[in-house]
Amino acid sequence: MRQLLGALLGLLVRVWVATLRVQLVGWGSGSGPAVLAFLHGNQMALLPVRSRAALTVLVSLSRDGELQTGVLRSLGVGVLRGSSSRRASAGLRGLVRSARDGRCLGFAVDGPRGPAGIAKRGAAFAAGAAGVPLRPVAAASTRTLRLERTWDRFEVPLPFTRVVVVVGPEISASAVLASPELLSQGISEARVAASGLVDPASRGRVRAREAA
Repeated sequence: MRQLLGALLGLLVRVWVATLRVQLVGWGSGSGPAVLAFLHGNQMALLPVRSRAALTVLVSLSRDGELQTGVLRSLGVGVLRGSSSRRASAGLRGLVRSARDGRCLGFAVDGPRGPAGIAKRGAAFAAGAAGVPLRPVAAASTRTLRLERTWDRFEVPLPFTRVVVVVGPEISASAVLASPELLSQGISEARVAASGLVDPASRGRVRAREAA
């Protein structure tokens, strides 16, 4: 039932996303498989990537994960089920196989329970095991509805707004395994770049907020 509800919601999201004016920066037509690392709440950053590359994500085995699975599959995103606490090794093996088959992997690196904005090592493990680049991703839009009561302050770009998605340069997976904050910094820099392209006057404000 939740997957069916998710599929119906996914159809609504597809219509919603079709109204957005999206600019994708840093991801060329020749870009190969990679692990794309983003923060919870900024999931919309992945949506334009899926139109240029096959994409697979790991979704938790929770009841909410059933809903997310339906939404993502209706959007053409491949889904593997697992989490950091249940069937984690099976989920990681599946992701590695997907990357070796030429698919990009989407990782919300501060999940599944936060703290928000603090990257963990899962994306680096996957990138190292698959032998593909680890790249930070972030998005910004001119008009956004932020769900303040959610732990990740989920961001929803409003219809017909402009969205800029920045895929940052590769970060060493081995370096992130030693210092996960390097990935947090890379995502923050991508966020500042995206915000600056959406609204140049906002660049300084976003940099100050991300550093806080």
